[in-house]
Amino acid sequence: MVAIVGRPNVGKSTLFNRIVGYRKAIVEDTPGVTRDLNFAEVGIEGKAFTLVDTGGFEPGEEPVAAQVIKGCQWAIEEADLVLFVLDGREGLTPLDEEICRLLREKGKQVLYVVNKIDGPQHEKEVYDFYRLGVERLYPVSAQHGYRFGELMEELLQALPSPPEEEEKGEEGVRVAVVGRPNVGKSSLVNAILGYERVIVDERPGTTRDAIDTPFQWRGKSYLLIDTAGIRRRSRISLRLERYSVIEAIRSIERSDVSLLMIDAQEGVTEQDMRIGGLIERRGKGCVLLVNKWDLLQGKAKEGEYAEMVRRRLWFLDYAPLLFTSALKGEGVGMVLEAVDRVAEEGKKRISTSELNRWMEGVLSSHSPPHWRGRPIKFYYLTQVGVRPPTFVFFVNRPQGVTANYQRYLARRLREAFRFEGNPIRLIFRQRG
Repeated sequence: MVAIVGRPNVGKSTLFNRIVGYRKAIVEDTPGVTRDLNFAEVGIEGKAFTLVDTGGFEPGEEPVAAQVIKGCQWAIEEADLVLFVLDGREGLTPLDEEICRLLREKGKQVLYVVNKIDGPQHEKEVYDFYRLGVERLYPVSAQHGYRFGELMEELLQALPSPPEEEEKGEEGVRVAVVGRPNVGKSSLVNAILGYERVIVDERPGTTRDAIDTPFQWRGKSYLLIDTAGIRRRSRISLRLERYSVIEAIRSIERSDVSLLMIDAQEGVTEQDMRIGGLIERRGKGCVLLVNKWDLLQGKAKEGEYAEMVRRRLWFLDYAPLLFTSALKGEGVGMVLEAVDRVAEEGKKRISTSELNRWMEGVLSSHSPPHWRGRPIKFYYLTQVGVRPPTFVFFVNRPQGVTANYQRYLARRLREAFRFEGNPIRLIFRQRG
């Protein structure tokens, strides 16, 4: 993790956008625009890192100011490298010196970035900042890119090297356990591992961070990621809890398969649907777990309950659905079997010849629609990606392929080739 810190209005968000490569953070001249943390995953020259833009350090008793400072402190604690941004036009301030002292106390690796140096004629403004007692300063213009390349070279050099491919391969299938607070995620992790790896407590929010545990089962390797519960945005009051939500979303990003846990007593809530949407949009494999089912035995039938779950989570109709009691260990053995199936289906490839034979049959049974009175012709189909399975159709008029016909093609693809537990992505490209 690389954190960008500094006073308000020194250009932190502009530097964030410059590193990310697009305009992700809101950038305005008004101090304090970035009040919450802004995350982005960055990959440059074989190195990957999480970049964090923070709100400006600014003393004040107001609740918002206090929350912003807490956010900055959290980012500094978590960061492997800190970019301390200073304003080359305003010069060194007492608040800059205070931030510098804090960074030294934390013992973090810091690159001191003097921003708003738009060219060689402004570099004399840098000398004032040597009063901080640092050996090297990095004059840049985040807005115009002046000497930005030198800063990035130093940043990449300071980051640890990526692990060897062999070590990465030993990690196996990455499984994220996600859901609302108190649905039994930690109990499931402990049941799978056979010992108490994480704290289990009835109070929501016990798990703050994502906890990774590598293990083996039946000769296969896995990495189990227990995440903090994801609450509705309106109910996230503690800043620490908000960062836990971010960590849970990052865990979904890191996973090959996400286990979405649902509380049997509460049913599928709006928040369960939002979490399911996160998994689907990020193209991750998914297994649905109705947990605490023992508390409903004799009160509900599995078939009827499953229909309700499928109706509410209609966009995850491809995901296997299991009923478990993590606390009692009931149904837990089926979970990893489902994970294996979903992981294998997610990396499955279908040959181009087989796909095109399938496409001919599908088109003959249900012809594509016309667009502006002209027929749409399908020429060719090929699979271009896995996790999620991704297919490209070459057609003469891609804009004319309606959403209904796209759903029809996806449904028929799934009927023919399954891809259990995985979303299917379809791309339509111009040809002819």
